[in-house]
Amino acid sequence: MENTVAKKLEALEKLQALDSKVDEIKKIRGALPEEVQDLEDEIAGYQTRIEKQGDDLKDLEAAIDGNKTAIKDAEKLIKKYEEQQMNVRNNREYDAITKEMELQQLEIQILEKRIKESHEKIDAKKEEIEETKAMLAEREKDLSEKKEELENIVKESETDEQKIEKDRLKASKNVEERLLKSYEKVRKNMRNGLAVVPVKRGACGGCFNIVPPQKQAEIREKKKIIVCEHCGRILSDVEEVIEEEKPKRRTTRKKATAKK
Repeated sequence: MENTVAKKLEALEKLQALDSKVDEIKKIRGALPEEVQDLEDEIAGYQTRIEKQGDDLKDLEAAIDGNKTAIKDAEKLIKKYEEQQMNVRNNREYDAITKEMELQQLEIQILEKRIKESHEKIDAKKEEIEETKAMLAEREKDLSEKKEELENIVKESETDEQKIEKDRLKASKNVEERLLKSYEKVRKNMRNGLAVVPVKRGACGGCFNIVPPQKQAEIREKKKIIVCEHCGRILSDVEEVIEEEKPKRRTTRKKATAKK
């Protein structure tokens, strides 16, 4: 039993060492992957904005066309009313037709005002689109540079990473499935990626909380898997600290002074 648990812990330690190497490689990349992702999201946002601005532009142009059609309809009515005025029988009919003509002329003025406002909005919208396109081009340039930088770093470490991944796959096969799932779950929850740690100077090597002497003795025996009661990390071993013997301080005796 002792040998079995010891082998399990040894396999977990090896797996942790390989995963830590991968973490170090990823650390070299720094925040570049996140920066690339953020830029891609930002670019997608600008593209969506340009599409929306383009739709707004089409709506304004359609509104202008609609208003122009309405003006033509109003002009046709005015012409019709002018013809009717030639055949009125009394002043009452004449005044009624004149009022309708005035209403149509007022409608034309309102429609012309709307067309003018739409043209102003179109000019403003075109400026917005140009500004958005300029920001999009700038971000695309930034993305290209960041991607190239990331690709160069990935290329430099690609061989090492592939080898480590191959070794990791081999090492993970030596860990039973239940224990591997627990290891990966704990590792995922830890910011530094450490799921298997030793006890150092009487404390957990992950969260640095004190591990009681009795628990340390159990860890040394390796008869069962022990986890830190504070952080849940697997405690693989107890590192013995050999303290250097401090040199003894030389004491000097004061010479007694004779009384006169």
